[in-house]
Amino acid sequence: MFDILVYLFENYIHNESDIYVNHADLTKELSRAGFHDDDIFKALKWLDNLSALQESHVKPYLSKGISNATRIYCAAELAKMDVECQGFLLFLEQINVLDAVTREMVIDRVMDLDSNSISLEDLKWVVLMVLFNVPGHENAYAQMEDLIFDEPEGPLH
Repeated sequence: MFDILVYLFENYIHNESDIYVNHADLTKELSRAGFHDDDIFKALKWLDNLSALQESHVKPYLSKGISNATRIYCAAELAKMDVECQGFLLFLEQINVLDAVTREMVIDRVMDLDSNSISLEDLKWVVLMVLFNVPGHENAYAQMEDLIFDEPEGPLH
């Protein structure tokens, strides 16, 4: 399923035309690309749920005023996201790429993936997908792109 999400993101992110695509057409395209119908359904449902998070009932409870709050992970989240992933989310909050709302959106989308754990690289893609889909976070999205795609040049010291 995650491969489908990355495929869609890579193929539609730079599309200058309207991003809305009919589910039936998209399913056919993904089938032609070699993805299985079950995984296609899960990926499209994942994206629908991402879209629904923008209207979530959680937003009123997460305000900018709690930016220094500590996030405590439940057992299921700890099992899915290792210390490296948790630290990366904290780092993104500290540099203002994520706020409390977008952090919770990222965690929600990670927990909805059909795998037992997530790698740091996959987490970065989820962060990009969430930031891309949240209006008003264009600068955070650009900063995240820089963190992912800009390779350091030469030695670090």
